[in-house]
Amino acid sequence: MEKVPMTREGLAQLEDELRRLRTEERPAVIRAIADAREHGDISENAEYHAARERQSFIEGRLVELEDIISRAQVIDTSGLSGDVVRFGATVLLCDEDTEEESRYTLVGSHEADAANGRLSVTSPLGRALIGKRLGDIVEVTAPRGSRSYEVVQIAYA
Repeated sequence: MEKVPMTREGLAQLEDELRRLRTEERPAVIRAIADAREHGDISENAEYHAARERQSFIEGRLVELEDIISRAQVIDTSGLSGDVVRFGATVLLCDEDTEEESRYTLVGSHEADAANGRLSVTSPLGRALIGKRLGDIVEVTAPRGSRSYEVVQIAYA
């Protein structure tokens, strides 16, 4: 069984989603199915079919979350420091072509959100950053072509 690395905050978010699905979403969809059944013929009842579809999604997500949480390996990033990029590092990069700076925190794949600066360690850029030091050049082949970045800053929260 493969462990899933994540931060303490990432695990807390998944546990919150699991709790919400169990205590709020699941009971609500069960009530919606019961209400739709009361309207008679369910074979042509769009509300019933939509509620059943939502129930299927919720049950699938519950199984997925339980699996991820059971395999979670929480990495405490509070004690990390140094000048080498590792899981939990916040890295400031400078694009060598455009001089544009980007800041990313390396996190587990289930808590990644590149738009908000949370980059998965399994992404092409995340993999390329691991082990780099201040001033190193990182070359990444991404869907939009090859890019080069300089590691400008490495910090641990």
